[in-house]
Amino acid sequence: MPAKIDVGKAPREILELSNQEILQEFIMLLESTGASKDTVKAYQSAISDFLDFIRDKPLKEVTLRDVLAWRNERLRSGFPRKKTVDKAKWQATLHYYTLFLKRFFEWLGLQLSVPGVKKPSSKITALTDEEVGKLFNAARNPLDKLILRLLLDTGLRSREVLSIRVGDIDFNSKTIRVVEGKYGKERYVTASNETFKLIEAWVRLNNLGRDDRLINLTYGGLYKKLKRLAARAGIPPEKIRPHVLRHTFATRALRLGISLPSLQRLLGHTDIRTTQVYLHLTIDDIKKEYREKFENNVSREVKETLLCSSCGRSIPSDALFCPYCGRQVSKTGENLALA
Repeated sequence: MPAKIDVGKAPREILELSNQEILQEFIMLLESTGASKDTVKAYQSAISDFLDFIRDKPLKEVTLRDVLAWRNERLRSGFPRKKTVDKAKWQATLHYYTLFLKRFFEWLGLQLSVPGVKKPSSKITALTDEEVGKLFNAARNPLDKLILRLLLDTGLRSREVLSIRVGDIDFNSKTIRVVEGKYGKERYVTASNETFKLIEAWVRLNNLGRDDRLINLTYGGLYKKLKRLAARAGIPPEKIRPHVLRHTFATRALRLGISLPSLQRLLGHTDIRTTQVYLHLTIDDIKKEYREKFENNVSREVKETLLCSSCGRSIPSDALFCPYCGRQVSKTGENLALA
């Protein structure tokens, strides 16, 4: 769930402005709180979509009926500005758009009791160890290797990786400072010695200064690089996104025994419930291993267990006498029945 941003209350006279003017006032306010670019963009997309739907109707005249009509239309037909035709994704988008719109209405002082939209359950995708190996084998240049190392070794979000400057890296303490948002909550992450060696070599190779970005790519450039790596590695490109590598880091970290609170801090989650999502992945692994090893063993033991025809209790198939009633076990099995 997105962290709630404190934007206070708008002055009553703001409702006399046009819808677009009100939106711009709200966006400027969000930016002044230090909200990240992604958060601001998400709010703007959600509110703009609703304003497009109500057209020229002033916000001060909006009713709950308008909001429900907008939601029903989006659930039925999707979002005009989004290409996806996946109805589960429409519902997930609407879940967040409704949250953003409710906060916008609260700021305006509009008394609309907008019910939430249930977020569809989604399975988090993580790469297997084999797939990770294939990606590294397909990395042909230092930049490809550095990108993979940073994403898979730190669990950073793509925008966080792309915002790292050389001055954020402490090679002595093996830490990287990550700045979140416009005015900067900070957290520190670490990485393996191998990753820091790659970073140091990259900095020297490109003669980077403290204020230079470590990786001078846009999100689109990073995204395309990963898709090309996937194609060369023989992995379906649709399976690879920057966030999948973050999921892979988190899943691997839990398997290796990193505590949930530590992982929460590494990932930069405000709420530990967000981090707990990754427990489902490791539990799936446990269940799979249990079925493969434990259940097969139990099945074998059951097949080798017989019932005494006298007392009806389960006894080992190689027993000469029933340990409960003392009856001799017939070699032909006449006294016994399969358990």
